[in-house]
Amino acid sequence: MGPADERMELDSDEKIPLSTPPSARKSHTFDFEAVHFSPRAGPLKLWIRKQMKFRPLRSIYIVLLTAKINILLPFGPLAILLHYLTGKHGLVFFFSLLGITPLAERLGYATEQLAFYTGSTVGGLLNATFGNATEMIISIYALKNGMIRVVQQSLLGSILSNMLLVLGCAFFTGGIVHHEKVQVFSKAAALVNSGLLLMAVMGLMFPAVLHFTHTEVHFGKSELALSRFSSCIMLVAYASYIFFQLKVQPNLYGQISQEGAHEEDSEDEDAPEITQWEAIGWLAILTLWVSILSGYLVDAIQGASDSLHIPVAFISVILLPIVGNAAEHASAIMFAVKDKLDITLGVAIGSSTQISMFVIPFCVVFGWLMGQPMDLNFQLFETATLFVAVLVVAFMLQEGTSNYFKGLMLILCYLIVAASFFVHVDPSNDDD
Repeated sequence: MGPADERMELDSDEKIPLSTPPSARKSHTFDFEAVHFSPRAGPLKLWIRKQMKFRPLRSIYIVLLTAKINILLPFGPLAILLHYLTGKHGLVFFFSLLGITPLAERLGYATEQLAFYTGSTVGGLLNATFGNATEMIISIYALKNGMIRVVQQSLLGSILSNMLLVLGCAFFTGGIVHHEKVQVFSKAAALVNSGLLLMAVMGLMFPAVLHFTHTEVHFGKSELALSRFSSCIMLVAYASYIFFQLKVQPNLYGQISQEGAHEEDSEDEDAPEITQWEAIGWLAILTLWVSILSGYLVDAIQGASDSLHIPVAFISVILLPIVGNAAEHASAIMFAVKDKLDITLGVAIGSSTQISMFVIPFCVVFGWLMGQPMDLNFQLFETATLFVAVLVVAFMLQEGTSNYFKGLMLILCYLIVAASFFVHVDPSNDDD
């Protein structure tokens, strides 16, 4: 074989490396990450790649077309059409749920992109806030329609879903991926959030106990007055917590799992895909579309319960929160797989804390302004369920470590809760 042949072999070998560089190997495993085209892409993909030079088209492509879950987006307009063309509330409810699911996940994605520009602490708060935007919008629409029990149960279900299902799936997935070591997180952050959750349980428990022991000074009015006063106190406590987290101790979530060897990973992996103003614009658009679909979803709840023979309590506590928590679910699992459990706790437990200490009191005050008697009496069964769930999660977090077994226990606890509400009959309509 001559020198020319040897040179040709060397050239071809250089074009096909035996091993990929570490930076090129790092790719996200979740469906909502960007899609990369191969050099041998077809004419359509090459044309799309050419159009990606224009920022608006590139932003639309990244947000709406790269996530496989966005295949569910057409179900939203379809639900609206069915609402006006047919009277089948079961289909309208089901399609509204399917249509809201990708919107909730995309809200979480846009919030994560915005967090690149705001920092980790503010980003965590934004993630929790916009992650709960779906539940908050649904609650406001239900409150306007006087569906107070739906508001109470959906917010309770969102707390339970975040604490048990989202955190459990994150611990389980992270434990499976990192089975060779023990994952750790900041015990300080876990203790602060556990304390706030217990305070929320106290705020919910006293009006319920006052009601069921018949020890009110003015029956039906004292528990409402206590609920409004307690809600104002809880809002002050949550505002103090935000100030504490941002100003007094901005590194509460410690970033224990992001130091050392993870610094190189974060530099290579974490890079924004859209600009800051694009993220803000998408947050506004997605929130508006969620609010529109939420109206049709709330209107179809009672009809769906009758046609599908599913208790309203199960729909409110289990089905609605699972859809609303799609963003937290994806984010928490993603960060657990990356061994960033401090951020996982900030997403899952932080969302539960925000709902219990901000969203629920806000709904009580908002109902007060609207003339709706929204209170903190979540009935005895629901309050006891929340109390036990908070205790279970607090014990799971007290060691500051995570593994797949703890995640499995939390998931199984959530299945017990779901089965309980499937056979639960809401007695509130029979109360005097």
